Amino acid sequence: MRAQAEPHVHIDDDRFRVTEWRFAPGAETGWHRHGHDYVIVPLTDGSLALDLPEGQKAQASLTQGVPYSRREGVEHNVINASTTAPLAFLEVEVVDDEVAHRRLATMERLMNAFNSRDVDGLMTCMAEDCAFHASAGKEVEGAIHRGRAAVRAAYIAIFETFVEAAWSEGKNVVAGETGLSNWRFVGKTREGHTVDVRGCDIFHFDGDLIALKDSYRKARV
Repeated sequence: MRAQAEPHVHIDDDRFRVTEWRFAPGAETGWHRHGHDYVIVPLTDGSLALDLPEGQKAQASLTQGVPYSRREGVEHNVINASTTAPLAFLEVEVVDDEVAHRRLATMERLMNAFNSRDVDGLMTCMAEDCAFHASAGKEVEGAIHRGRAAVRAAYIAIFETFVEAAWSEGKNVVAGETGLSNWRFVGKTREGHTVDVRGCDIFHFDGDLIALKDSYRKARV
C-alpha cells in the first residue's frame, strides 16, 4: 500500500480551485478523473509515475516553476516515482465552467417555462432584485419592469397578449456574468394576428439566477 499524497486547498471560488499537492516518496493520489481544464505548476523538481486506463503507464518529469496544462477528462493515478525525495506541485483548476453550466441550466428552464406558460416557473429563474426590459416600449431600453412583482406582471401580460406562443430553436451561451439566448418566436394574438420572428435575450446574472432579462425581437414589415 502506498502513502497518500496530501492536498491543501488554497483557493476555491467560482472561477478557480488551487490545490497544493505534496507527495512523500512513493506517495500517490489514487485514481481520479479531472472534471476541469487545469494547469500544473511544479514546486520542486521530480518525476511522476502515471497509471493510465487499460493498464498503461507513463512517466512525467517536473521542473520547478515550469508549468504545463491538461484538458478536462484526463484520468490517472499520479505517483511520486522517487523512493527518497518528496515532491510538490500546484494544481490550478478552471472551475467557472460549473457556474456557466448552472447559468445555462437557468436559461433553459426559463425557455421551458415560457413554452409551458408557467409563470411560477419563470419567477424561480429570476433573482430577488430582478428586472425585465421588453423588446418594445417608450424608453430607449424598451418597456422597463423592475422588481419581482413588475416582472411577474409583465410575463403574465405576454401570455395574455399571445393566446398561442412558442419559443424554439434556442441557442444559449454564457460568458462570465452575461448570457445570450437566440430563439425563434411564433405566436398568435387574441385578434388572430400571427407573429413569426427571430429574437434574442441578453441576460445579466446574480449568482445562478437572472438579474436582468433584456429582450430584442425582429420587426417584420
